[in-house]
Amino acid sequence: MKERVQTFGRFLSGMVMPNIGAFIAWGLIAALFIEKGWIPNAAFAQLVGPMSHVMLPLLIAYTGGRVVAGDRGALTGAIAAMGVIVASENPMFLGAMVVGPVSALVIKKFDKMMDGHIPAGFEMLINNFSIGIIGGILALLSMVGITPLVNGLTSAMSAGVGFLVDHSLLPLVSILIEPAKVLFLNNAINQGIFSPLGIQQVQEAGKSIFFLLEANPGPGLGILLAYCIAGKGSAKSSAPGAVIIHFLGGIHEIYFPYILMNPFLLLSAIAGGMTGVLCFSLFDVGLVSTASPGSIIAITMMAERHCYLGLFAGVLLSAAVSFLISVPLLKFMGRDTSLEEAQAKKDAMKRQSKGLAQASANTNQAVSGNAGGKISKIAFACDAGMGSSAMGATVLKKKITAAGLSGIEVIHTPVSSIPQDVQIVVTHQELGERAAHSNPNAELVLITNFLAAPEYETLVEDLKKRNLSFK
Repeated sequence: MKERVQTFGRFLSGMVMPNIGAFIAWGLIAALFIEKGWIPNAAFAQLVGPMSHVMLPLLIAYTGGRVVAGDRGALTGAIAAMGVIVASENPMFLGAMVVGPVSALVIKKFDKMMDGHIPAGFEMLINNFSIGIIGGILALLSMVGITPLVNGLTSAMSAGVGFLVDHSLLPLVSILIEPAKVLFLNNAINQGIFSPLGIQQVQEAGKSIFFLLEANPGPGLGILLAYCIAGKGSAKSSAPGAVIIHFLGGIHEIYFPYILMNPFLLLSAIAGGMTGVLCFSLFDVGLVSTASPGSIIAITMMAERHCYLGLFAGVLLSAAVSFLISVPLLKFMGRDTSLEEAQAKKDAMKRQSKGLAQASANTNQAVSGNAGGKISKIAFACDAGMGSSAMGATVLKKKITAAGLSGIEVIHTPVSSIPQDVQIVVTHQELGERAAHSNPNAELVLITNFLAAPEYETLVEDLKKRNLSFK
């Protein structure tokens, strides 16, 4: 069930993450030029509305369609998305997330049905007209069918959030957000749920607190600082580096393993998150666009200019609360990382015995030296393929280069779409089964600590033996 939820969340965030640059462009223009911006300019501010109402939903639908059916699916999804865009006064991000993939699925089914039945010489004619006709029909259906459903869903979600706001209960969302983040659902929550709600609120109020509910780096910062003082083993030694990567780099996935090592720290994360949301609410803090990555730098750039005091107070207070709760928990209940590694090995053996993931035979150890074959391509995989995997790939590249190995390509990739030519996949143990399903032929190395995983050194030594033997 957890794997299915992660996969669905990855699919939702996968429609938004490739377009984060466009969201940032829209956010910067809004932050600078709207009436309450840093340098108000009515002419430039005219870009804000069309970008949020047309450009961003089209990009989402195009990307979602491409995931399902390639370029033809992308084009069909974009055409059909115009139906929900025109029929609604609000930015139709949710509508685009529905229409894009569904339209691509329709054109994919059509292409499969027509395969082998197109007369020679008519391929281009039928391919072009099929997209035009099917896309046009789907755009009309989207206007009259999908738009009312999405508007109803959005209204229900807004009413629920409004209830929490009116009754000062919004901090309670942290009870759901923080555990979900640790299960690597952070991108799905932020991009799939809060971003559409936040952008709609920006149209009405010029800013939105929804962009801060998941992106606040405070709770993770407090937990990592607690590890710096009260941690044990390699977790303590790697925590200072994780602080910099998390707080300044915005890669929140870096602190998830620290909670997984000692799950009772979820209490710290939840308390810190609730403190931050409460402070943001009291100071009426909001961002003008999604902050990605969730670093203090990105959050500051996207903040409405009158919100800085409340913004920094919320981040620091949430960090302080999670820190104060985490320190005694780690001192009196904390487990050393060696124990966690032993537990991970036990779980891997259990999964293997049940046949859930054949590739898990290499869990928490280097790839078996008797597997044979020269290694030329390694992938570091994470949920979105942009945050922790990029960092992990950089760390692994440096270690491989320092070992004098050449001809080994190290890439970072989403765990759900690992290239089939990859021979070794490195990923967090929570994503192991998804990685095994994505590329069942690759050898799998599962880790628990992105910065100080002992598996890195063992893998490099194994690569030396395997690759040098083929020279």
